[in-house]
Amino acid sequence: MTLHTPMAMLHATLPAEHARLLQYFNRRVGREAAPDLVQEVFARMFGSGTLDRIDNPPAYLTRIARNLLIDRSRQKRRDCTVFFPFDENRDAESRAEQTWRIEAADLLRLYRQAVRTMPPKTRRVFVMHRLRRMTYKQIAEQVGISIATVEYHMMRALALCRAAVAEQW
Repeated sequence: MTLHTPMAMLHATLPAEHARLLQYFNRRVGREAAPDLVQEVFARMFGSGTLDRIDNPPAYLTRIARNLLIDRSRQKRRDCTVFFPFDENRDAESRAEQTWRIEAADLLRLYRQAVRTMPPKTRRVFVMHRLRRMTYKQIAEQVGISIATVEYHMMRALALCRAAVAEQW
């Protein structure tokens, strides 16, 4: 076997090229990643299926090394996702609390509007029970109606509130 065949030249230059590529990657990506990248360069070269057609092995290996760095750079840009630590006490609750407050304000507006549109006696019974915390018996005595009538007005008031909410949502 003569030293002038492409395969013979390649085998003769492998140790020197390994050292040269290791130095090349050490300067560009650091000592930790360099050995893996050198191995990847040789794996790409031997996996290319073009070993018998390589005229200048050092130039071919340099091109593979540069392409590998370009691929690595593109991959880093694609994977450039920034992760922020999730603080459950700050992030999740503040958003949910803010949403809850907005929804609660909307509901309160709907309920007030529904109460304003109730018939006067129904509104009075509803306000006495829900806002003043009076019992049905106390309301019946104060208004001069039966407990069954108080129950009727409360059911009517709650149905009007439910209808107002259902209409909006």
